[in-house]
Amino acid sequence: MSAVATGSVAWSRRRLAFGRFWRDFRQHRGGMVGLLALVVAVVLALVAPLFIDQSVTSVVSGTGAKFAPPSLAAPFGTDESGRSILLMVWWGSRTSLLIGFLAALLSIVIGMVVGIAAGHFRGWLGATLMRITDWFLVLPSLITAMVLAAILGGSTFTIIVAIGVTTWPTTARLIRAQTLAVEARPYIERSKALGGGHWHITTRHVLPNVAPLLLASTTLEVASAIVTESTLAFLGVSANKTSWGTMLRASYDFGAATAGAWWYIIIPGLCILAVVMAFTLCGRALEAVLNPRLRKAG
Repeated sequence: MSAVATGSVAWSRRRLAFGRFWRDFRQHRGGMVGLLALVVAVVLALVAPLFIDQSVTSVVSGTGAKFAPPSLAAPFGTDESGRSILLMVWWGSRTSLLIGFLAALLSIVIGMVVGIAAGHFRGWLGATLMRITDWFLVLPSLITAMVLAAILGGSTFTIIVAIGVTTWPTTARLIRAQTLAVEARPYIERSKALGGGHWHITTRHVLPNVAPLLLASTTLEVASAIVTESTLAFLGVSANKTSWGTMLRASYDFGAATAGAWWYIIIPGLCILAVVMAFTLCGRALEAVLNPRLRKAG
């Protein structure tokens, strides 16, 4: 069979697999609701610069009254400087989602590399990697992230690094367990007998089998990263940019609760809750679709 025919067959199989996956995923109402919410949130964050800019977060741009309640002029009310909460939430979604996605990606990549290596290499290297993983696992991730962010300085990059390098151990242990299960299968022994090296086995056999688990874990990691960023921002460790977490911190600093400005607290909190719930629903649906045992149970 020619290389072109082989490639055509491979793409045909991928299309069929994706079709089966999408058909199964659509049967999960919670997953579809979460996916729709995520699409809306991401699209709004991406198109924000087409309608507004960073000036909406400037204290000199506020034209409304202090802590004005929701109205036609300001649907979500205003803050202590008269700025529109709607515009600030819209612009702040860019920072919250960016940090959430990139921090989760960094965490997943580190966890995947460490987990596959620890499961594939059974000697001193695997044992050393697991001891390092266990050491990071017992550290309080939030406090460690705060310390790292304080040491590295306040910026979007440092917040991403601080969250990413403190949340990977759980993924590493999960991927290691899956790697051990994959490498116990007979075709791995045949691949080794035919001369397959470490790189061939881990990239051609192990990685494709752990990829579905990584996909489901990524959605949950993004939700966790967004909550962690908001928590860090509320505790005073922020990227010096407007985000949902910094808005909650500002509402606390300027006494929104005592002033009765409930919208200043509720709106950013609901945004965090909605996005986290959407990622969680998608993650659970992916887990049910990609895990044969869960699919049979359903």
